[in-house]
Amino acid sequence: MRLTALQTEDGQGPDSELVRRARLGDKRAFAAIVSRHGPALYRYAYRLLDEPGSVEDVLQETFIDAWRGLPSFRGESSLRTWLFTLTRHRVSRALRGRPARPPVDVAELRDRLADPLADPVHIQLGAGLLGALDTALRRLPTRQRSAWLLREIEDLSYEEIATVLGETSTVVRGLLERARAALATSLKEWR
Repeated sequence: MRLTALQTEDGQGPDSELVRRARLGDKRAFAAIVSRHGPALYRYAYRLLDEPGSVEDVLQETFIDAWRGLPSFRGESSLRTWLFTLTRHRVSRALRGRPARPPVDVAELRDRLADPLADPVHIQLGAGLLGALDTALRRLPTRQRSAWLLREIEDLSYEEIATVLGETSTVVRGLLERARAALATSLKEWR
C-alpha cells in the first residue's frame, strides 16, 4: 500500500492534518488523535498514579483540555509533546494532597502479566523483576519518575521531555541521571 503525504498507516493523516481538521470541529479527526496518542498517555499517567479510575479521569480531563485548547495550539512543539504536557498538569493536580501508595502486590502483577504458555521459571523471574522495578519507580521523586517514563518507555527526546516538564534539557539530563542511578542501586540484585 502506498502512503500519500497526508496519510499514515492508520489512514488518518499526520498529526498536523488532524489538528487542522479538529480545529475546524471535525470530531473524527479528534477521535483519531485520541486513538493515536491515548495509549501512550494512559501508560504515562498510570505509572504516575496507578489508580485506573484516577487515570481514566485524568485522561478524560486531558482530552477535554486538548479539545478546548486546540485553537490556541501553535505547534511550537509536537502534538504528542503538547498532550504529554497537558497530561502532566492533570496528573500533578491529581497527586496534590494524595497520600503515598504502597507498592503493587507482586502476586497481583504476576497474575495480570502471566502468559499461561510461558515457562514458569521465566514467569516467576519476569514478575519478580517487574515488581522490583515497579517498587523502585515508586520510590523515585515524581519529576525523576516522570522524566524516566517519558524517556525510557515513551521514547521522547530530552528536548521533548524538557517541554513536557517545563524544564531545560540540562535539568532533564540531571533528573534522568539521578533516576537511573537510583534504579540501578535498587535493582542491583537483578543484574
